[in-house]
Amino acid sequence: MSYTWKIVSWNVNGIRAALRKGFADWVETETADVIGLQEVRATEELATKELSSFRPFVHVVEAEKKGYSGVGLLSKERPLVETSLGTAEFDSEGRVQICRFGELTVANIYFPNGSGKNRDNSRIPFKLDFYQRLFELLEEERSAGQHVVVMGDFNTAHRDIDLARPKDNRKTSGFRPEECEELERWLNNGYTDTFRSLHPEQTGAYTWWSQRKGVRERNVGWRIDYILVATELKERIVNASIMREQLGSDHCPIVLELDVTGLNLTNA
Repeated sequence: MSYTWKIVSWNVNGIRAALRKGFADWVETETADVIGLQEVRATEELATKELSSFRPFVHVVEAEKKGYSGVGLLSKERPLVETSLGTAEFDSEGRVQICRFGELTVANIYFPNGSGKNRDNSRIPFKLDFYQRLFELLEEERSAGQHVVVMGDFNTAHRDIDLARPKDNRKTSGFRPEECEELERWLNNGYTDTFRSLHPEQTGAYTWWSQRKGVRERNVGWRIDYILVATELKERIVNASIMREQLGSDHCPIVLELDVTGLNLTNA
């Protein structure tokens, strides 16, 4: 008999705002084994209090800057959690949860945006350094025998098919060549984009939309949220989908169903 885990990732654009927009109703009916949230934008104490009724295990990482960034994990099983990339400038922004469920490592990540305060692309070097440091750390996990899943808001659209207006955005952070090349490097070196593995040429499959009026209704969006799996898990992908109709944020949730038959998922 096969055993499947459902893993969901969602940038909630502020957990308090999301709760006012139906997050509680969604999560109470959502059957996912693991839910990764990005851009929680609340203190660890407040966010944990707000989320503690939804899953047996809740873990939140806050940024040093109040009301900024932050990630949260809700799960049915208790993992071991690491939140550091070993660099203060990265760790201060509260972007990382690397969670070990026995032999399965699930990384919930809110990757930096490269646009900078003045939308001048000044944060792209920081963003690329973050990508590369995380890649190195996850390679250590894989070398130790862990099976790795990476989910979150990557803040990068991979190819033209992943945004509605690629020609208009080639100079915009999120679709600059150096950003796309870094994501491509991951996919060429041991990772699989779970959604594209099942839907290689599907158009209009976006996960983020500007909050300008009518943009989401017209589906003028970007696919910048991903769940990647290490190559050895590729054959275990059961389903991968985008919950486009789920409101409550400028992003929507994304889903991976993964066959975990035979994997040890406990830390005992």
